[in-house]
Amino acid sequence: MEDKLRVYESDDIKVSWSKTRCIHFQACVRGLHDVFNVEQKPWIQPQNASAEEVLEVVLRCPTGALHAERKDGEPTQSAPSENVVNVAPDGPLYFHGDIHIKDATGETVLEDTRVALCRCGASEHKPFCDGSHSEADFKDSGAMAPNKLKTKESSESLTVILAKDGPLRLDGAVELKTVGNLNSYKGSGGALCRCGASNHKPFCDGSHRDINFKS
Repeated sequence: MEDKLRVYESDDIKVSWSKTRCIHFQACVRGLHDVFNVEQKPWIQPQNASAEEVLEVVLRCPTGALHAERKDGEPTQSAPSENVVNVAPDGPLYFHGDIHIKDATGETVLEDTRVALCRCGASEHKPFCDGSHSEADFKDSGAMAPNKLKTKESSESLTVILAKDGPLRLDGAVELKTVGNLNSYKGSGGALCRCGASNHKPFCDGSHRDINFKS
């Protein structure tokens, strides 16, 4: 998957935007309309607010499509102390933490603190969500089946391994939550469905083999 980064700068801050990872959640547009406005060109104009205001809104982007770098050398974001996965109703898995994504061979795909991963199986930019769940009419309430997370000795970071034609395998401390925190599980390993067919969502139940899922 080839990412497409576009960069927008002011005297104080540089903002980068990934078209591939953007699913138009619009936290940026709602948070700072003078800077993030799709009706203007370019649609990101960081000179219209302070670096602090821009950075605050950039960090609200749940997919990691937006990042920022201050030009005064001040840090922009440190890795969160906990790794959390939020299960969105009819939508993706939102990861927040010290996240390391690797392919089936062990090669690093991405290291980030915010990312949205597809769980409907329809994304054209797997493993990332691209909003295809809407067109695919993916339906899942986000409620969680009985806990299948494992408890074992692990690192504080969370590694997500993209099993070939299979699930998202987790290795590391993690808390899995429903949106609204109605239910949560803690563990240090497990497998999450990304084909959309599991009967025990968000966990994998092997259904990817039955539907011949291709990653």
